[in-house]
Amino acid sequence: MVLQVSSVAAEAPAATEVTEPIEEVLVTGQQPGPGLWRVTFPSAGHDHELWILGTHGPLPKKLRWRSTELEAALAASQEIVAPVSMRAEVGPLGGLTLLPSLVGLRNNPGGERLQEVVPADLYARWLPLKERYIGRDDDVEKWRPIFAAQELYEHAVRASGLEPYGVVWPQVEKLARKARVKITTPEVEIKVEKPRAAIRDFKQAPLSDQECFAKTIARLESDLDLMKVRANAWATGDVAKLRELTHVDNASACIAVVMNAQVMQDRGYTDWPERRMAAWLAAVEAAVARNRSTVTVLSINQILEPDGFVAQLRARGYVVEDP
Repeated sequence: MVLQVSSVAAEAPAATEVTEPIEEVLVTGQQPGPGLWRVTFPSAGHDHELWILGTHGPLPKKLRWRSTELEAALAASQEIVAPVSMRAEVGPLGGLTLLPSLVGLRNNPGGERLQEVVPADLYARWLPLKERYIGRDDDVEKWRPIFAAQELYEHAVRASGLEPYGVVWPQVEKLARKARVKITTPEVEIKVEKPRAAIRDFKQAPLSDQECFAKTIARLESDLDLMKVRANAWATGDVAKLRELTHVDNASACIAVVMNAQVMQDRGYTDWPERRMAAWLAAVEAAVARNRSTVTVLSINQILEPDGFVAQLRARGYVVEDP
């Protein structure tokens, strides 16, 4: 794999606390990159294989890489299963007719400013981060904590030379198309009944997003240097280091805000994480059954989590071998 990636020379602690500044250096040249997990299903009576590339984020935005192991797997495979796509069904021309309703969706429902809806000590920690990464933009001060936290996170990560999402898959897709491998995209469709009413209710609904806001602040205070250490661990295929480097899990707290919102529960939209996993498992199992070799892409978290996607494969009798 050929990489040009901002890396870290010093050894990182195995936790989110950073006691000393971490020296950053620019590393170029050849790196081994992430290996592939090999998955087989011996009890099915065939020798079909599934190869999993573990992705990661944040990563350097201009990351250039070439995985010879992935290219070899694609050359020998008949299909690649892409990340699951989420699609909201709102009817013909729904997106266009809903645009006026979306105005103000991120704002606090009573017109309050951020300073009025979060604790004073937390707001005091927000201010220097906001000044540093967002600047003088006043609109974000009118937003709900969950949206303000997301805006701050994305600005801070990009200011650190990283991109929070979507660095790896576009390059994998190019390699798959070059190899003329069939690309299958599992899809979860969410049908939104009375979308205007749903948007109106969401605008007015209270959200328990203090924890999301607090954990995002904590992560940006302690974790930006470690994000670079993790990016380097991914680039060098150091799965042990990725297991070791814990972080403040702001993502789960922010997802919980949406899942626990009454407007979501009333409309039955809270099962999409389970539907997402089910869609991926169905696509993968069908591909493995019909192909001698299949490739798929999963985030490292989905591979390593005790109850993640790969754990579900093991529970179904698949044998998973680490790189």
